[in-house]
This record gives sequence, C-alpha cells and structure tokens, in this order.
Amino acid sequence: MASGADLFLSSFNRIEKYVRDELDNPRNMGFSEMVRRLAKNRDGQLKKFEDDLLQMAQLRNAIVHEKIGENFVIAEPNQWVVTRIQTIEKELLQPERVLPKFAKKVTGFEKDLPLTELLKTVAQKRYSQFPLYDNGHFLGLITLRILGYWFANESQQGTIELAGKTAAVLLAADGKTANYQFVSPEATISEVEGLFQKNTFLEAVLITKNQDPNGNLLGIIRPRDIFNEESVETI
Repeated sequence: MASGADLFLSSFNRIEKYVRDELDNPRNMGFSEMVRRLAKNRDGQLKKFEDDLLQMAQLRNAIVHEKIGENFVIAEPNQWVVTRIQTIEKELLQPERVLPKFAKKVTGFEKDLPLTELLKTVAQKRYSQFPLYDNGHFLGLITLRILGYWFANESQQGTIELAGKTAAVLLAADGKTANYQFVSPEATISEVEGLFQKNTFLEAVLITKNQDPNGNLLGIIRPRDIFNEESVETI
C-alpha cells in the first residue's frame, strides 16, 4: 500500500504538470511562482486553491529534499492533507461541467405573451426567470427584479393598466441585457462561478448547445444554484 507521502507526491506532481502546461512550460520557474501567476492572471479553479497549493509546496519540499534516509521522510502528510490534494487534483484536472448537474427543462415564452398570463405563471408555478423569444430568436431574460422594476415605474404614473400589455414591455422598460449569459455544455462550474463574481447584474446563465442564444435551452443556472442559497422552485 502506498504511503501518505507517496500518494501526496503523486497528486502534487500531476498538479505541477497541469500548472506548467497552463503556462506553456516556462523555464526556470518554481511551482509556487507558477501558481501565483496562474491565479493572478486567470479566473477559475486554481485561484481558490492558491493558498492550499502554496502551503503544500512547502510540504513537498520537506518530503523530497529533507529525507533522513531512503525510506524515511521528515514530514509524513496526514490523511486530511492527502485527501485535500487529491480533491484539488480532481477539480483542476477533471473539472465538473455544467451538464448534467444543471440540466433541466426550461420553458421559453414568446414576446406577445399577455402580461396577465405571465403574472398568472408567477403566481401558480412560482417561476422567477422567463427567457423571451420572437419566433425562436432570443430577446432577453425577464426576472422578478425586472418585473418589480416595471411595476414600481408604472405605479408612479397612477393606476397600473395591464390590459393589452405583453411580456415585451418588460424588456423595453428595463433596458438591460447584462442580466444573462450563455454557455455551452462544456463550460465548467468554476467558469460559471467566475461569471457571477465578475458581473453583479448577472441573474442567470443559460446553457445551450454551442453557446447559441437561439438554440434549445438545456439548463439554467442562478447565483443561488452556485453559491448554495435557498430558494423557491423556479423554471
């Protein structure tokens, strides 16, 4: 059975190769410097593991360079460290994709949907996101935030009149398109997390084949899905 040190070093070496490959095999650059550069210059998985990897680099040096004898190392990783580095290795080298985890049936709506029908859907099905289309062409994403903004704005004009209004007026009133983004099924969960962190207006990430805005919706991801917030059932 492999020792804790052997398991640790095996994972560490594979991570080191991954980091080096990501930086196009720089010469004369140590592991810690490569980790710092990769974490600084890119979004994604590695940045959240930066501190752990820098600490583990010190442990690796103690194991490799400070051996007392052929079969005796001065620092033997405990089980927590071994499990942790194996977890990091898996997330870096085999990152989880958005599908199948976030696969779900997503209902699209036409722009001429009466506003009264949209409100009925909110009340009955508790949907909070409404991808809006014009005969298959994606127009935008209506959310409860946009709906609330529209009602607040309309209330300033006096009585709110719903008759004759369609879902399209909500997009016209909001004027924002940055509340959604499309990704392909190959996108990693870490990449999506980065999208939400960079764009505070982003309310949903929509999954389609080839990242095509007009393609069939394969799933939808909201911030609470990524950051484990409790929520009501939606689309």
